Amino acid sequence: MNIVFMGTPEFAVPSLTSLFERGYNISLVVTQKDRPKGRGKKMRPTPIKEKALELGLEVYQPDSINSRESINKLRELSPDCIVVIAFGQVLKREVLDIPQYGCINIHASLLPKYRGAAPINWAIINGEKETGVTIMEIDEGLDTGDMLHYKKIPIMEEDDSESIHDKLSIMGGDLIVETIEGLKDGSVVKLPQDDSLSTYAPMLSKNTGKVDWNNSGIKIKNLVRGLKPWPSAYMVYKGENVKIHKVKVVEKFLKEDNGVVVKVSDEGIYVNCEDGCIVIEELQFPGKKRLHVSEHLRGNQFDSNIRLG
Repeated sequence: MNIVFMGTPEFAVPSLTSLFERGYNISLVVTQKDRPKGRGKKMRPTPIKEKALELGLEVYQPDSINSRESINKLRELSPDCIVVIAFGQVLKREVLDIPQYGCINIHASLLPKYRGAAPINWAIINGEKETGVTIMEIDEGLDTGDMLHYKKIPIMEEDDSESIHDKLSIMGGDLIVETIEGLKDGSVVKLPQDDSLSTYAPMLSKNTGKVDWNNSGIKIKNLVRGLKPWPSAYMVYKGENVKIHKVKVVEKFLKEDNGVVVKVSDEGIYVNCEDGCIVIEELQFPGKKRLHVSEHLRGNQFDSNIRLG
């Protein structure tokens, strides 16, 4: 089968690798443009570009996949299937109609829940107990196409968005191969999504991470878990936005208002919330490294009896 692969971030790499190792003819890898990264703003290739070049595959980085040049290039290749995973551009109808078996997407949620840009993060933030990968046929809606294959995993208490990202990334690589095999032999059954059950996972911003100390302990903990490594949950301490990387929830032991620091020790910074106390175990001040609270306190002070923003 002749496949065109479209993807950009690290999440897509196992899927490209899996298809390559199974011997599929990947005639083209399409990814976003190189972009400046890091303090030096040096131009960096996307993770998919790096992997494709390592595998000896042709890479194409158009400004728009829907341009006339791009469409002509795809038609010349005459792909049987276009596989898309976190590519970063919307495919118009003229592109969707090119491959015989359609354009199929690897989506990191159990559709129709968490359509949109950040399904892993919002599933954790909202306290979901399970998630998974759905392989779907792309149509002109936002993650609304027929489902071709899916697989579930539990979200464990110790999981965060980084660990779930890695699990689903590997799972996607396995499922896409199974799906393409099913398309070839006709065993895949298309299942329409129930739009009435859909939820949306919007793009994240830095403001998403602002902790509301009037929330329950579990909601605050889920926010911290769901926003790793970016944009991170944060609190406002003496006018500075301080990132919070790890917390635990304990019973409230001092009757102070929500958001008040009731204790500071090497174990952590204890902050009252709606139904208990959040213990901040790892934090990061602006321009500084991520540290355990005990490390921070060796050379710095953190005031108690102060209200956090």
